[in-house]
Amino acid sequence: MLSRLIALARLLYEKLLRYVLKFGVVGLAGYFVDVGLFNALRLGAFGGGHFFQGPIGAKIVSAGIATGVTWFGNRYWTFREHRRKNYLLELAEFSAVSVGGILIGLACLWVSHYLLGFTSLLADNISSNLVGLVLGTSFRFLLYRFWVYGHHRADGLTAREHRAEAARMTIFEDEQSANEAASN
Repeated sequence: MLSRLIALARLLYEKLLRYVLKFGVVGLAGYFVDVGLFNALRLGAFGGGHFFQGPIGAKIVSAGIATGVTWFGNRYWTFREHRRKNYLLELAEFSAVSVGGILIGLACLWVSHYLLGFTSLLADNISSNLVGLVLGTSFRFLLYRFWVYGHHRADGLTAREHRAEAARMTIFEDEQSANEAASN
């Protein structure tokens, strides 16, 4: 019984928890880049009187750079064994999912503020930075893990390694045995 629990815990760690922990570290780094750059731009650290000192311009720059930081971290650390050969397509899909996560947070804020009438600063922070952050982060994790860096991707690093292993095995065995071994 204990050995089954240990095996289940290892499987859970290998298949999910390891990714969640790394994803959290990368996301936290991106969050600090986003908040730090946003506030630096708003306070005029890079000069004043331009579009990027305003709230919308500052958020566009900070979110864009934070997305680049998190893509790099997730590509080369969190999901490194599933990164794809076509990195531009991967970046486009990653960015689309990031925008989806941002929109979830904005939707939570809009519903709370305008639909439900909770207009205090505390309510805005709870709806966007707590509820929206949890829902948006869950959305991003699931889509990054199973779509952007999914095992099913034909051009993913893992898929290329399996095909290479199958090709190496065909040198010494028949094709059916090599394909069976490569699928395991």
